[in-house]
Amino acid sequence: MSTTPVIDVDRLTLTYDGFPAVKDLSFQVEPGELYALLGTNGAGKTSTLETVEGHRTPTSGAVRVFGKDPRDRAAVRPRMGIMLQESGFSPDLTVRETVRMVGRLTERTDDVGRVLGVVDLTRKAGTKVGQLSGGEKRRLDFATAVYGTPELVFLDEPTTGLDIQSRDALWDAVDRLREDGSTVVLTTHYLEEAQQRADRIGLMHQGVFHREGTVAELTRTLPATIHFGLPAHAPAPPLLASRGTDGQYLVETFGLQKDLHTLLGWAQDHAVELRDLQAGPTRLDDVFRAIEHS
Repeated sequence: MSTTPVIDVDRLTLTYDGFPAVKDLSFQVEPGELYALLGTNGAGKTSTLETVEGHRTPTSGAVRVFGKDPRDRAAVRPRMGIMLQESGFSPDLTVRETVRMVGRLTERTDDVGRVLGVVDLTRKAGTKVGQLSGGEKRRLDFATAVYGTPELVFLDEPTTGLDIQSRDALWDAVDRLREDGSTVVLTTHYLEEAQQRADRIGLMHQGVFHREGTVAELTRTLPATIHFGLPAHAPAPPLLASRGTDGQYLVETFGLQKDLHTLLGWAQDHAVELRDLQAGPTRLDDVFRAIEHS
C-alpha cells in the first residue's frame, strides 16, 4: 500500500466576507484509514470538507487528494465517492436509474444489482426515489457513494435516520470497503460511532484543530471519573473528592485503576456501602464538551 497521504491539507485558510471560517489548518489522511473529522457548530468542518471534495477554492494554502488538486475532477472524481447529508436526487427517477446514473457520472463500473443488495434495496429497485422513506433514501445515498468501490469515500452523517439494523448493515459494508483498501472520511454527530470506529480523529473548533489523534490519545487528555454515594455517618473517603448538591461524590483521576482499588479497599475495611458506584474512563463526548466550553 502506498505511503503517500490520500488527503494532504497544508495551511488551509477559507475566508468569507473577511471572516476566517478555517484558519491555517493542516492534516493528512493515510491510505486505508478511517478518519473522523468532527467539530462544534460553526467549526469550519463543512467548509473544509467541501474544499477537500473539490467544491470550494482555498483562500490560501493547498489541498491535495491522491497528490492532485481536488478541483481536477477528471483525475480525482472517479476515485472518490461522496455521501452527502442530503443528496437531492430526482424524485421521479427509480432507485435503479439513480444508481446507474451516478455510476456513469463517476465513471466507475459496477453491477447495479450488487450495489442495491449491499444496502438492502433490491426490492425497491423499481420504486421512484420520491416514494422512499427517509431511511431508504439514506441507504440509496450510501449506495451511490460506494458504487464501484472508490478508493476514497466521504460519509457525511451516514446513519442519520437509519434504524439499528440498517445502521449495522451500513457499517458492515464500510468494513468490507476498508478490507478492499478504501480510505474513509467520516463526519457524524453520533460520537460513539467515531469512538468505536475511527483510527484517528480531528476535532475542530472555531476554524482550527483543537485536538487530533487516536481515541486513546484524545481521551487521555482528561481525567477518568468515579461517582459514588455514602451513608450519612460514613467516614470521609480516602480520595480527594468533591461533593455535589445531590450528595454524590466525584473523584477525577488519571490513575483510575489505582484509585478505584483504594476506594474499594477502604469501603471493605470500614464496612461502608458505596451507593450507585460508577467508574470509567473519559469518553469522546467528554472531550467534545471540554472543547465547547474552552
